[in-house]
Amino acid sequence: MSVSEKNKLATPTYSGELPIHLRREAIIRTIRENQVVVIAGETGSGKTTQIPKFLLECGLGRDGLIGCTQPRRVAALTVAQRIAEELGVHYGQEVGAKIRFTDQTRANSRIKVMTDGILLNELQRDPQLTAYEAIVIDEAHERSLNIDFILGCLRQLIPRRRDLKVIITSATIDTASFAAAFEGAPVVEVSGRMYPVDTHYRPPAEGVEEGDYVQHAAQIIETIIHENQAGDILTFLPSERDIHELNRLLENGPARHCDRLPLFGRLANADQQRIFRPGGRRRIILSTNIAETSLTVPGIRYVVDTGLARVSRYSPHSRTLRLPIEPIARSSAEQRKGRCGRVSNGVCYRLYSEQDFLARPHF
Repeated sequence: MSVSEKNKLATPTYSGELPIHLRREAIIRTIRENQVVVIAGETGSGKTTQIPKFLLECGLGRDGLIGCTQPRRVAALTVAQRIAEELGVHYGQEVGAKIRFTDQTRANSRIKVMTDGILLNELQRDPQLTAYEAIVIDEAHERSLNIDFILGCLRQLIPRRRDLKVIITSATIDTASFAAAFEGAPVVEVSGRMYPVDTHYRPPAEGVEEGDYVQHAAQIIETIIHENQAGDILTFLPSERDIHELNRLLENGPARHCDRLPLFGRLANADQQRIFRPGGRRRIILSTNIAETSLTVPGIRYVVDTGLARVSRYSPHSRTLRLPIEPIARSSAEQRKGRCGRVSNGVCYRLYSEQDFLARPHF
């Protein structure tokens, strides 16, 4: 690593545009004084890309890696590329990413962004995490089996690795519970920058089957296009099959003149990255809950939310995993709504009633 590259890593610069920059000194001081820190940052605060830079400023990343987990592959790759760009270093060198079947890190890497499954595998091979100086668990509120296992392992590890820093972050988090689980770890709250978002509840009309949410979403999208308001549309659907079905429905309507871009976990990385490169035409992003957190899709003004997601559930009777489609919690609905309030005023269409929303659990 050249001297200039070392300097870029040792003294990162900041644009000052993100809300988390206002709390930078407080966050760095808290990290230096504590082994575990919980950071509750609202959507749009900049926590995902800026906290690794704060850790560099704390002097971490010299004798070991700064590891940052993301729940999804596309987020891990995109976040790593963004951090490398902001630091002015080469992606895949000083800052890299590792996901299933793909390792874009090197021996000289200092920041390693990975899926939580990758870190869990590394914990199995090396329970002491000797390669790391700091671990950032982002989007901890998703509470997947991987994340819960990782948090449990870290809780047991930190008394034996007093030199290891652990940062737990989320947009929506039960901070008291997380802090208590780590012996009263300090909590730093960061406000987000949100433009006003109008929420419209559009439950199915009487006589329409509630399960026909794909047809319902198509109607709302065509209404938005008919009103001819500028801005891209992000639609949340529970499954890959629903995405393909909605895409077919839109082919024969006014949406045929738009770029329709699918986004789901099994999609090839090159196709996933297309959503970050706006073209000349209006875009309609058809996504699973992969776009709910971490990722900022540029240009989104409208969100169409079916209020559903495919959730992994373990059946103790059959000892198998199921993937039923279930209503999302209110926190997830707010996350989805926040996708269209990042760069301008937005509109969120919820394809269910307000009473339905209020009856859902908070988390």
